[in-house]
Amino acid sequence: MSSDEPQVKYQEVSPFQISEGFTNSNARSHTMEPVKTGRIFLAAVAANLSAFAVGTCLGWTSPVTPKLKTEDTSDSPLNAPIDSTDEAWISSIVALGALVAPFVAGPLADKIGRKWVLLSSSVFFVIAYVLMMIGGSVVVLLVARLIQGFGVGFVMTAQPMYVGEIATDSVRGATGSLMQLFIVSGILYVYAIGPYVSYQALQWCCIAVPIVFDVCFFFMPESPYYLAGKGRKMEALKSLQFLRGQSADGAQDEMATIQAGVEESMANKGSIADIIKNPGNRKALFISAGLLVFQQFSGINVVLFNSQSIFESANTGLDPAVATIIVGIVQVASSGLTPIIADRLGRKVILLTSAGIMTVGLAALGGFFYMKLVVGDTSSVLWLPVPALVVYNIVYCVGFGPLPWAVLGEMFPANVKSIASSIVASTCWICGFLVTYFYPALDAMGSYYAFWLFGIFCIVAFFFVLFIVMETKGLSLQEIQDRLNGRK
Repeated sequence: MSSDEPQVKYQEVSPFQISEGFTNSNARSHTMEPVKTGRIFLAAVAANLSAFAVGTCLGWTSPVTPKLKTEDTSDSPLNAPIDSTDEAWISSIVALGALVAPFVAGPLADKIGRKWVLLSSSVFFVIAYVLMMIGGSVVVLLVARLIQGFGVGFVMTAQPMYVGEIATDSVRGATGSLMQLFIVSGILYVYAIGPYVSYQALQWCCIAVPIVFDVCFFFMPESPYYLAGKGRKMEALKSLQFLRGQSADGAQDEMATIQAGVEESMANKGSIADIIKNPGNRKALFISAGLLVFQQFSGINVVLFNSQSIFESANTGLDPAVATIIVGIVQVASSGLTPIIADRLGRKVILLTSAGIMTVGLAALGGFFYMKLVVGDTSSVLWLPVPALVVYNIVYCVGFGPLPWAVLGEMFPANVKSIASSIVASTCWICGFLVTYFYPALDAMGSYYAFWLFGIFCIVAFFFVLFIVMETKGLSLQEIQDRLNGRK
């Protein structure tokens, strides 16, 4: 609730007040207090430091792969350069860990809480970077990258749940889209540092990120929805008080709504069967999974994992490391737009624009590589790869990067949210693995094949959003469920 809304007087006692032992004599008129959204954003930013750690994992291969492929192994943990098969596995195996982890992280989020699942993700990141520092073989690097994937899966499952549950209806789109901003900030972090420091120094820089996250996020409250679902009503109220910056009286009405909604959802504990049988849940699953499938098939992980190699192959005359940093800066700057516009323009408009313009950028990039391989003369268009990738990254970071995760966090009722989040996150990373693993083979045939294929998927994504995706701007979580289930 914004601070400029009219003040309303209430005389009734909420169901939550009654359940906590309030009597009619305790009921009194109180002025509705404004919500201090700064508290919500503080908790969301602290939670999203975990997404920054995810970004370091996703961007890691871009500066490191050239070090691993060179004949000079003085700045490599290996005794010999890697081949194309090793490169494919090192890039893609993160996705295998990320697709398995949600089936552990989802149930854990219901058992120990969203907060503690997010905090535990740091264990995987720290172990992975330690292995990367001490390991001397491709096998050790693969194990480390797989462990990184577990951490990524923990974050991508629990973070949308946590942020979706702590936010008010008016800022949920903004807080939900912060994930993309922090992921690309983490990617830029390794893009900017990696080419200019040693391999070992880069690992130390990366290991610091999850440690900082744990220190900051430890002091944030657990989700009030989770606490209410566990019957810890006073803790839930205190959490809500902190997040809204309100007194106990001021937070009572929203607490009553949360408690009633959670009790209704938890009365029938959800299962996979409930997702399949319930029409609203089926539709939510189709929308959420579909958006993340198209996110991955847009080729974003290929671009993130191989930016430096792509620019080396393009041979534009610009230092590949510098070109990669430019792309990283653009990603961060454009990702900062989404929290501002997500709750103003709506999800559908932004997603449609994103899919349409990504298609143009990918088509242009594919055209450049087609001319380079088939025609052989690209002197007149040497400038093209950088602006094509810049445009592609801008619209991805504004639309298809953050919004599918924001939509996931608000689509499912509490009783199936963890199961559904696990299924959707795993589907995302299955697609991510397929794209990154098979990209080197497509690249060997001709890079234009890969980029044009990604462009075709973006066209399909446009029509998927146009005809299937439901607008959720300004709707409460209950209103979203009503619309999914065809209730007015």
